[in-house]
Amino acid sequence: MTLEPQLAELTTTAFYLVVLGFVFVESGLLFGFFLPGDSVLFAAGILAATPGSGVSLPVLVLGVFAAAVLGDAVGYACGHRLGRPYLLRRSGRLGARHVERAERFYARYGWFAVVVARWIPWVRTFTPVIAGIGRMPYHRFLSANVLGALCWAVGLVLLGYFSYATPWLRTLSLVVAGVFITATIGYVVVEWRRPRRPLAGGDALVTARDDQAA
Repeated sequence: MTLEPQLAELTTTAFYLVVLGFVFVESGLLFGFFLPGDSVLFAAGILAATPGSGVSLPVLVLGVFAAAVLGDAVGYACGHRLGRPYLLRRSGRLGARHVERAERFYARYGWFAVVVARWIPWVRTFTPVIAGIGRMPYHRFLSANVLGALCWAVGLVLLGYFSYATPWLRTLSLVVAGVFITATIGYVVVEWRRPRRPLAGGDALVTARDDQAA
């Protein structure tokens, strides 16, 4: 099921608010980890290319980029100021099961994790908060934040835009999305079945912070 029909029913102003709101919430607010940000961005790009839609591609691109950067910045600031108890408290029961995976992902990959996490459902919501908890130097976080926003938010909008007039590109995008979703589900299943020890006192975050400071 695609999201274009639902988005197309909105007024232009409401469309911008919904799309930018989805991107910001999923990037920066912990309760947004379940939102379908990838699908919304791709569908928004398609609608921007649809004649008579009234959606401006430059406005959309600038808007989703700003929302993605600001969302991650808010997540980082919350993690930096409020710490791990805030992460666990606000993520809820459903989100808490993904916190440890995101912590280990960040502890292992550091700067690269902030960029790549944009493409991984669940992880992209928690990673900027974890980067703040781990005291990642802000200039390093900002560079990863900006690059991730360009690749993910702007990239998906442009992919949707150009796929409107290029059927094979849209088909390829759906195939790639299917492979990515399957790989993500496989990763989650493997991680779920793998024996894990609880992180004691945020050991992974301490390790990541030491690596970032080195």
